[in-house]
Amino acid sequence: MIGERIKKLRLQHGMSLTELAERAGVAKSYISSIERNLQSNPSIQVLEKIATVFHTTAENLLKENQEPVAVDNEWMQILKEAMESGVSKEEFKNFIEFNKFKQGKQ
Repeated sequence: MIGERIKKLRLQHGMSLTELAERAGVAKSYISSIERNLQSNPSIQVLEKIATVFHTTAENLLKENQEPVAVDNEWMQILKEAMESGVSKEEFKNFIEFNKFKQGKQ
């Protein structure tokens, strides 16, 4: 359920309910009701606000059979530096594909 995934992400990030509420700009009581599955159908706007705090997407929060993907601050900094240094999406994708190929050869 969506509430369980949000709570798991919050705890993984070492965040209190109050801190998540403040960062997302959503009432603490509303997030609490989502986490306790009392509110099982939160709006997409609320999910997007919560997802942004965890550097993920609302879509990732909604996926039933997959753990939500959270990007930690170090990954965000690496990505930001790559973008600022002029690395294109295509170059980044090529690097990933090359790395997968290289790992498959070993």
